[in-house]
Amino acid sequence: MDLEQMSKEIKIDTAKSADIAKECNKLLDLQKDVLRIEDQLQKVKEEERKLSEEIIPSLMQSAGIDKLRLTDGSEVEVKPYYAARIPTARVDEAFKWLRDNGHGDLIKNNVTLTFNRNEDNIAKSLVDELRNKGHNVKQAEKVEPMTLKAFVKDEIEKGHNVPSDLFGVYIANKTKLKTKE
Repeated sequence: MDLEQMSKEIKIDTAKSADIAKECNKLLDLQKDVLRIEDQLQKVKEEERKLSEEIIPSLMQSAGIDKLRLTDGSEVEVKPYYAARIPTARVDEAFKWLRDNGHGDLIKNNVTLTFNRNEDNIAKSLVDELRNKGHNVKQAEKVEPMTLKAFVKDEIEKGHNVPSDLFGVYIANKTKLKTKE
């Protein structure tokens, strides 16, 4: 069968393709809306961060106030905020520092072993053997984010030196608002 003959046999429902095009245009409009709203949300979040971490703490510090109770019973307080995250490129260096400084217990050590195809019996046998010895098999070293954050906060508050670059340390004052319910 040649192409000319095939093209005569192909039937296209133009009403259906118009419906598809209409719905695709709706989807494109919605995707544009999502991008616009996400951009707007980022701007609002940045404005909120500036008020919480910069403007209000600065105003309260210049007034010599760390906590303020309003007439409606609400409270405004500025407290230190800590964040930490080990940069991917510096994991080995950060883990070495933790171990060298007596904090190696923060590092979780998980072991994983990969087998090739058709090695299911070997894998099952090894896993059974290790489990019989009380081991849970897999390996990946990591420090839980909340553990790292708590460690950094504790060390800094004790006056100990923690390498900011190794642990992505971020410290700011943060405004806490408590409304009277």
